[in-house]
Amino acid sequence: MKKKDIQILLVDDEPDILEIVGYNLSSEGYKVITANNGAEGVKLAKKHTPHLIILDVMMPEMDGIEACEQIRKIPDLEGTIITFLTARGEDYSQMAGFDAGADDYITKPIKPKVLLSKVKALLRRYREEDTVSMAVELGDIIINREEYKIIQQGEEMALPRKEFELLSLLASKPGKVFTREDILNTVWGNDIVVGGRTIDVHIRKLREKIGDKKIKTIKGVGYKFVV
Repeated sequence: MKKKDIQILLVDDEPDILEIVGYNLSSEGYKVITANNGAEGVKLAKKHTPHLIILDVMMPEMDGIEACEQIRKIPDLEGTIITFLTARGEDYSQMAGFDAGADDYITKPIKPKVLLSKVKALLRRYREEDTVSMAVELGDIIINREEYKIIQQGEEMALPRKEFELLSLLASKPGKVFTREDILNTVWGNDIVVGGRTIDVHIRKLREKIGDKKIKTIKGVGYKFVV
């Protein structure tokens, strides 16, 4: 997919952020849509179905966490990537963001080169690829890679992208132990800097949805999928 075809929705109540970040993304060739509060962001997300949404956490009318939760309820936006803008050290905001369905976060203050690198990594999954077998069945779980959905015991559920990619990685080789480094490099990309608790948050969310017994922790090493 070409950059000019990729739509990015930037939502922040700070005019300087909208101007600077919007300029850098537009200069890189992306189509940028902006909103200055969460409520407007949700409306524009429904209207434009962007590929990527960059959400500030603290905003008037509707904060970023609530906006993310609203967006995740919209069927047409199930495949949209959502990343938060958080102040350095705001661990609570980052954890709350993942719980709300975010895929990642970008730390303020924002450095243009880091921002663009992060955006490229997040959008890398939209590169055109040959479609191969997109469904895998493991025990009582069917993983549909094309639709980013899983079916467990006949019940269908959609997962946020990072949760889905993490599950898909672990389930790609049942019984194999994936180290934390393997997971970070494969799911988040080795040019992405994420907090140490990022994997733990996503594992916890997956266990809540598919059950505790499917993913086993190997202390001091990583995780494996058990059929």
